[in-house]
Amino acid sequence: MKRFRGQTVVVTGASSGIGRAVALALQEEEASLILIGRDENRLSEVAAACRPDTSVVSCKLDLARSFEELPPSLRDRGVDILVHCAGRLVIDEMISARLDDFDLQMGVNVRGPWMLSRLLLPQLIEARGQIVFVNSSIAQHSARAGHGAYAASKVALRAIADSLREEVNALGVRVTSVYPGRTATSMQENLHAQEGRDYRPERLLQPEDLASIILHVLTLPETAEVRDVSVRPFMKT
Repeated sequence: MKRFRGQTVVVTGASSGIGRAVALALQEEEASLILIGRDENRLSEVAAACRPDTSVVSCKLDLARSFEELPPSLRDRGVDILVHCAGRLVIDEMISARLDDFDLQMGVNVRGPWMLSRLLLPQLIEARGQIVFVNSSIAQHSARAGHGAYAASKVALRAIADSLREEVNALGVRVTSVYPGRTATSMQENLHAQEGRDYRPERLLQPEDLASIILHVLTLPETAEVRDVSVRPFMKT
């Protein structure tokens, strides 16, 4: 039996990386998908990679920009699961950092997930659904030079998830934060280049690893809730 048959799942950051892997794993389990991302062409590529019988709706949405209502493709839909995978990272020390880059990271990493969760809460409460926030394990424990804004955004995202959980658990909604270490994505490739390090993706977590963990969490019995999952690469760089 397919585990997500009859369920509608919204995935942000679905055009690449962890979001793409989550979307493709869900469609194998016959979930209906609503894919959110900034790049319409890449969203279409993900949709084309899904099984022909999969219900897929692509929604072009820039989480860094202000939006106070749901896009038309999300209105009047039942939503069972919301998975936040979108994220932005800009490295720069405070003395030279641009305010626009600070606002970009806060917009995508904090304001966007907050707003989208808020707008979809009525559907999620009605479905007694689930919300997953993909965060960062490294940013939770230390703010390295040049990573101040990014680390601040990820700590804020954790606070949002923890507070939301306290608000909606009694209404039947489960909330999980996933904290991956370095994962083989384009963001990580760019980060290695900026750090002047060799990029060896085979030694990092794979997006499919995170997708497998997220799907497992989402299929736990209703008597259990995983609040936090921390995942690190097994092979140390």
